[in-house]
Amino acid sequence: MPRFAANLSMMFTEHAFPERFRAAADAGFDAVEFLFPYDYLAGDIAEWCRVAGVEQVLFNLWPGRWEAGERGLAALPGRKAEFRQSVRTALDYAAVIGTPRLHMMAGIADAADPVHQACYREQLAFAADAAAKQGVTIMIEPINGRDMPSYFLDDFERAAELIDTLGHPGVKLQFDIYHRQILRGDVLTGLKSLMPVIGHVQIASVPARNEPGSGELDDLRILKALDELGYAGFVGCEYRPRAGTVDGLGWLAALRGG
Repeated sequence: MPRFAANLSMMFTEHAFPERFRAAADAGFDAVEFLFPYDYLAGDIAEWCRVAGVEQVLFNLWPGRWEAGERGLAALPGRKAEFRQSVRTALDYAAVIGTPRLHMMAGIADAADPVHQACYREQLAFAADAAAKQGVTIMIEPINGRDMPSYFLDDFERAAELIDTLGHPGVKLQFDIYHRQILRGDVLTGLKSLMPVIGHVQIASVPARNEPGSGELDDLRILKALDELGYAGFVGCEYRPRAGTVDGLGWLAALRGG
């Protein structure tokens, strides 16, 4: 069975952020992820993880002005210096916290524009080279346009082709089952064909982004298929509980046979 990481940006929001680490551990999670750590000191986050006994497995590079609608800098030619500083900052946090993966958000940009394409590839190579020096993997994730209109990286096959042509061992695909279903469907076939480049999986129900098993997909079947495919990584639970977080964990108990 996969190892699950509670996404603390969406789950356990009944608690203040520092308390969510212990809440996740008490609910049976041995790993956590979240969107951004930058409002907190890296040492504090590391201590919250240590006390709770959880591993921090993923967070995002700084996305720019999130409140203004920015969703990453990597594909934006005019923001190269900011992007590169964000890589250095994220790696500083990762070193203190012990985080092995960083998600590089692409940004809002025209995916067909060669200028944006070249910028994204250049910045991905920069981030991967910098991260490799401390054993960190850079993740890229296709995101659907319904949730994030005009997001630059919105195609799984294009992401896989980029990983292949870049040929950098420190770049992997973040396969979000929720985004895959909205963008392309054919989730099981996608997992099978892309498994060689997948470095992290995330899940939420479709279409409402709630608990697994509450939407149109057979999420438990998909999660079991990860074992059949030999996936040994984490599954990030990046969903919004419909009610209380703990009350909505029946899917996890069912998967574990409880």
